[in-house]
Amino acid sequence: PVVTGFLHLGGLRTALYNYIFAKTHQGTFILRVEDTDQNRVVPGAAEGIEDMLDWAGIPPDESPRRGGSFGPYQQSHRLDLYRRASDVLLERGAAYRCFCTPQRLQLLKKEALRSQQTPRYDNRCRHLTPTEVSEKLSQGLDWVVRFRLEKGTEPFRDLVYGWNKHEVADVEGDPVILKGDGFPTYHLANVVDDHYMGISHVLRGTEWLTSTSKHLLLYKAFGWDPPQFGHLPLLLNKDGGKLSKRQGDIFLERFARDGYLPEALLDIITNCGSGFAEKQMGRTLEELISQFEIGRITTHSALLDLEKLPEFNRIHLARHIENEGLRQKLIRELQLLVEHVYGDQQVDQEVLEKEYVERVLLLRKGHISLLKNLVSSDYSYLWVRPSVSREQLQTISGEVDEIGKLVLGLMTRQAAVLTVEELNKDLRNLQKQTKETKYSSVMKLLRLALSGQQHGPSVAEMMVTLGPKEVCGRIHKALSS
Repeated sequence: PVVTGFLHLGGLRTALYNYIFAKTHQGTFILRVEDTDQNRVVPGAAEGIEDMLDWAGIPPDESPRRGGSFGPYQQSHRLDLYRRASDVLLERGAAYRCFCTPQRLQLLKKEALRSQQTPRYDNRCRHLTPTEVSEKLSQGLDWVVRFRLEKGTEPFRDLVYGWNKHEVADVEGDPVILKGDGFPTYHLANVVDDHYMGISHVLRGTEWLTSTSKHLLLYKAFGWDPPQFGHLPLLLNKDGGKLSKRQGDIFLERFARDGYLPEALLDIITNCGSGFAEKQMGRTLEELISQFEIGRITTHSALLDLEKLPEFNRIHLARHIENEGLRQKLIRELQLLVEHVYGDQQVDQEVLEKEYVERVLLLRKGHISLLKNLVSSDYSYLWVRPSVSREQLQTISGEVDEIGKLVLGLMTRQAAVLTVEELNKDLRNLQKQTKETKYSSVMKLLRLALSGQQHGPSVAEMMVTLGPKEVCGRIHKALSS
């Protein structure tokens, strides 16, 4: 990837398809940083991209950080290689030095736009004689190297789009391959690197499809065999528009910060695309690798509906909670979240104990989309024990003691397994044992005693999540205060 910014969902999808393809064929997944356009390089972006690939669970086998047999893996560290490659093309007459000034190129562009034509270089310096070139060099004029585009490009078979051919010489001027600052352009750097790194397959965005014929001409000029190319269709919003990069909406850092699991992101970006026999929510990375077939990638753009992401996350979060090892990590995260959100409200240390937090996770599994849902106001009763006086409860019903005893009796009988359905029935029966308190008043009283709140989840749900021990503790506390 280029390092002009941080990794977003489109870049993640390209990386993921390369990773899956490599693993399917027991190959090597390589991260090569393209930083040849020094004006656009964002400091820290290269490290950020590798951090996010690690976070997503699709780390490269070879990269600037990990190294490998074909390094360096950062193009700005390979400049000598590109300069030597451009010298080879100059010697063979496949490239030439261009001395046109930026002002002349700007005039060409303006003239083309005024005539409603696509701007292109007019190949003026292609026709300079060796003597004219030597003269200009002796004058110390600035120059770049351009590749001589030839007519008669051969068709190539794209892994996704099938047979393709673009007669680039008819529509483009000769492209710059080595700039005045000694840095190559994408066209030269990629061809040289793919050759010297022994790259067998390249999966990249469809925006490079029309440039591939140009790249194949470069391979031909060097006398090298090209890798196989597959171009991935665009990832678009559900309405067909471009993914918005405003306010960092699609950058991975944002999703990680918001508490989304990497598995959910990998799942949704493959679910909306193609490459698999059927659409299916909840696929793990192992399933993505085993079910992937490159021949099933269609040429249609993939439409991404991010409103569905919470549902994808709910499925994968439930899996994490079920897994003993992953659950321990979630317990620690939730303990920190509770301390962060409710730290100033005198949280009892008992509600931060592993057993209590684990119980909450297991009982809320499948009901929450994000771990942070458990520290929302709806669930504050779990973490902040209410300070409710007996007098407050007596304003709801004069039978406070009787209701309290009935609930305590119910909890000791039900200590084994509590379910919301069973408890709802038991609470109905419990109300019938009171003399004059209505069912709604019993619920109001219990809600206040258990949570200190007048709104929130159902009383039965609260009791199930809190568990018999905590329910009894809170009832005792309310009755004796």
